[in-house]
Amino acid sequence: MANYIPDATDRKILEILQTNATIPNIELADKVCLSPSPCSRRVKNLRDEGFLRQAVTLLEPAKIGLPVSVFIQVTLNHQVKSDLEMFENTVNEWPEVMECYLMTGDFDYLIRVVVPDLQTYQRFLDDKLTQVPGIDHIKSSFSIKQVRYKTELPLDFMPR
Repeated sequence: MANYIPDATDRKILEILQTNATIPNIELADKVCLSPSPCSRRVKNLRDEGFLRQAVTLLEPAKIGLPVSVFIQVTLNHQVKSDLEMFENTVNEWPEVMECYLMTGDFDYLIRVVVPDLQTYQRFLDDKLTQVPGIDHIKSSFSIKQVRYKTELPLDFMPR
């Protein structure tokens, strides 16, 4: 299926699965007006084509003792491929790093970490982040309140 373009039914399936990845196939099929077998085939096709990355359960950070989100801007000394790869490989090893983006603009990376408290963040900074060779500048910002967080992507921009 080269260049597979989901149709309206596929988009509806994607929409539903984004909000409830554990929906039983029979219920999903009913919601998209298909019988279970073709619905299951469509879900498999969407998975095989890479539209479905993974199914997860989202945990409430504060309930599991991780109420502090810190956004960190990191600037490297040199923006060469080997330094970028080394930094990315290192950051990918740290469980407290939830997101990491290579950026354009005034800094090279934007990282979001979750920690239980400021002391733990200080240890993360001292024992991990500042130990990475090639970092020129680190700037941390602490989240006061999460105004919006969602995992569902807008499907309005999918090719038709």
